[in-house]
Amino acid sequence: MVLENKLGIKNSTELAINEEKISKRKAIEIFENGYLNTLAAGTFDSLSQIHKVMFEDIYYFAGQIRTVNIAKGNFRFASAIYLETALKQIDKMPQSNFDEIIEKYIEMNIAHPFLEGNGRSMRIWLDLILKKEIGKVIDWSKVDKEDYLFAMERSPIKTIEIKTLLKNALTDETDNREVYMKGLDTSYNYEGYNSFKTEDINN
Repeated sequence: MVLENKLGIKNSTELAINEEKISKRKAIEIFENGYLNTLAAGTFDSLSQIHKVMFEDIYYFAGQIRTVNIAKGNFRFASAIYLETALKQIDKMPQSNFDEIIEKYIEMNIAHPFLEGNGRSMRIWLDLILKKEIGKVIDWSKVDKEDYLFAMERSPIKTIEIKTLLKNALTDETDNREVYMKGLDTSYNYEGYNSFKTEDINN
C-alpha cells in the first residue's frame, strides 16, 4: 500500500526516498529561519505545525489528525475516535523537568496522531521542549537505534529504559544543526507506514 501523495508516486521505495529528501529540506528551513523558536513548546498545535511544514509538499494530510486506527505488531496506537481527547490530555501534562518531558513524549508516541511522519516530527517536538525547559537537546548520534526502538516499544509499561537512554545523550549544543538533523534519520522510525495495520475507525 502506497499512501496517496501530491507527488503522484505509486512506488513505495520511490516515495520513501522523495519523502525523506523533501522533509529534511523543510526541517532545515524551519531550523535556520527561526520558525521553531516561535512555537509553544509541548503543545499538540506546535507538533501539528512542525508536521505540516515538513510534509505539506508530500501529503494532503500534513498536520491533520488521522481518522483511521493504526497498529504495529500487537501494539495498537490510540484509537482515532478518542485521539482528540487524548491530545488535549497530553497538552495538559507537566513538562518542568526531564522525566516529565519524556513521559509527555511517550504519551504522544502512543497517540501517534498522524498517518505518516510521526517519529521525525515528534523528535523535533521533543527537542523543542527540552531546549525551552532545561536548555538541552538530544544528541541522537549517541542513541543506539535498536535500543531506542526497543525502549520506545516498552515505554508504555516501563519508562526507565527510554529515560536512561535519552538522558545519557543530552547535550547543551541546542543550536548545532548537525545535532538537530541527526534526529531526522529515518532509521529511528518504525519500519514505515507499510508495516502498520490500518483499520476503518468504525471497526
